[in-house]
Amino acid sequence: MSPLRRFRRERAAVHQVTDAQPSLSDDIRRRERSYLIKMGIRLVCLILAVALPAPWPVKGLLVAGAVLLPYLAVIGANQRGHEPPAATGMTFSDQNEIPRHRREIGS
Repeated sequence: MSPLRRFRRERAAVHQVTDAQPSLSDDIRRRERSYLIKMGIRLVCLILAVALPAPWPVKGLLVAGAVLLPYLAVIGANQRGHEPPAATGMTFSDQNEIPRHRREIGS
């Protein structure tokens, strides 16, 4: 085996940054914004259910939205960012992977 081939095979694996999760502050900002939007829609549903002169099925839908949206907003706000999809064809069997608990910078 030539020395050049041996060098190429023994090189350290290169990890891509594109599969890194967003920073914690960006994730929290995204979840806060989503929560506030859902709660704003809930407030509009509640006001329209009381103030809108509409038939009872429409008012029932507005009340259902006002009741169910807080649950969905809290579930969405507590859900941490999603894992990135696994890249196909980009990993090699001898490639070292960064452990999941060490993926954030400074951890």
